[in-house]
Amino acid sequence: MAVHLTTISIALFLLIQSSLATLFPLNITDDTPSAYEVLQGYNFPVGILPKGVVKYDLDESTGQFHAYLDGSCSFSLEGSYQLKYKSKISGYISNNRLRDLSGISVKILFLWLNIVEVTRDGDELEFSVGIASASFPIDNFYECPQCGCGLDCVNGKVSKLRIKSSFSSI
Repeated sequence: MAVHLTTISIALFLLIQSSLATLFPLNITDDTPSAYEVLQGYNFPVGILPKGVVKYDLDESTGQFHAYLDGSCSFSLEGSYQLKYKSKISGYISNNRLRDLSGISVKILFLWLNIVEVTRDGDELEFSVGIASASFPIDNFYECPQCGCGLDCVNGKVSKLRIKSSFSSI
């Protein structure tokens, strides 16, 4: 009888422990790199994504990725550029190249055009909309822009961001 009670006591103890572990899981440090760290791993600066990426998924075998912002995002760049990011950005990433992008667009004159590719060539980033491209010095992208105000956010007010570029057609 004593053996039976001991077995029941151990079983109850284990049941309670497993229930508590389910209700109150241990906080284990998540070593998953952020989306910004993944960009750096492919030789891109963090500033090609705005602040606010809440999660991402990446198939390392194909390079296919999806990045999710906490909402859609837009901001202006001095020199007549306005950028819009949808809440989901998709494409393929490899070293020095982002291709088949969706979810990012730029306003040129009065047209909104999708940015479909970004390539890094030395200290320049080239952004392509398919029919044309523009190159920018990489040091313009060392800091992540903030939705609404870009890189020049003072007290939450929108300011224009000055950015150097060279524009060429493909």
